[in-house]
Amino acid sequence: MTSARPLPCLVALALASAATSSLAQSSVTVYGLVDLGFVRESGGPNGAEASKLTSGVSAGSRLGFRGAEDLGGGLAAVYRLEMGLNADTGTLGQGGRGFGRESWVGLQGDWGRVLLGRQYTPVAIVQVESDPFGTGLAGDSANLISPGGAGGSNRMDNTVRYALETRQGFTVDLAYGFGEKANDASLSREWGAAIGYVSGPVYVKLGHHNVNDANGKPGSMSLLAAKYDFGLLTAHFNYAINKGSSVFGVLNRDSRDVLLGVSVPYGPGRFLASYIRKDDRTLANNDANQWAVGYVHNLSRRTALYVSIARIHNNAPAGSATGFYRVGNATEQGLGSRAFNVGVRHAF
Repeated sequence: MTSARPLPCLVALALASAATSSLAQSSVTVYGLVDLGFVRESGGPNGAEASKLTSGVSAGSRLGFRGAEDLGGGLAAVYRLEMGLNADTGTLGQGGRGFGRESWVGLQGDWGRVLLGRQYTPVAIVQVESDPFGTGLAGDSANLISPGGAGGSNRMDNTVRYALETRQGFTVDLAYGFGEKANDASLSREWGAAIGYVSGPVYVKLGHHNVNDANGKPGSMSLLAAKYDFGLLTAHFNYAINKGSSVFGVLNRDSRDVLLGVSVPYGPGRFLASYIRKDDRTLANNDANQWAVGYVHNLSRRTALYVSIARIHNNAPAGSATGFYRVGNATEQGLGSRAFNVGVRHAF
């Protein structure tokens, strides 16, 4: 459960916890990322267009605290508290939540890790890892493929998670989020899972996410993701089955989504490109196609410049609530069917 507290109190509490953990000879890291970019959007309802400075274009701006304490015998306590920030206005992200990006604690060992709290869905992690744009910039795959799974959210509250990565490259990720509704445990409940194999140039994962709404009606998304690093370039592939999941409020009653992408190293940076086809299987036939290209130029290990452009062709008319998809970025839905962005990000 969450409760509202002033931001200074939350930061003071996190810093105090970090100091105490340090005295106990446990590791703690304060980290963050600031991302700001110029965004030009067009092709909205009634010809709407906009130019703006936006926080979190390629990746969400954030401030976080993470740490671990060695408990002996190969066992460790781990935690993460991460708040989203709107660097263009200085306000909190994720609707004003104190630690809206992640807030969890758990135990880990050779057997894997068990985590409790607000976390990313297993499918969201697969989607970020397999999208050439990393679900950011104008080419964000979440423009057409439900971000993180059914319900349109890439995070889960009140969650118990088990995750394991073996030395042989096999991965398992299981998560269950309690709905916390009286008299009926199925209301607002969600669960997800992902299995895969990651070794050398090979990446293959299969994920599924299911969400029940406040009335118990389910929505789901299954995602098969693969990529292969050929050296000169990395090829990316996604195949998603949407059943009642949501893309920024646009409900996918039944669709099949395919992503084909490539990322090409060039000097200190990387060129990015992808094509996404949404095949709507409903009578409305709200198909959509997205083309996107971009480039990320690394000035150092922590600082990068980026530029990207994307366009979506919708079968549905502009502004339709049942099939008009918009070009957004890592933190915003977007205004219309076309967008260009250029900016800078710095990690610390």
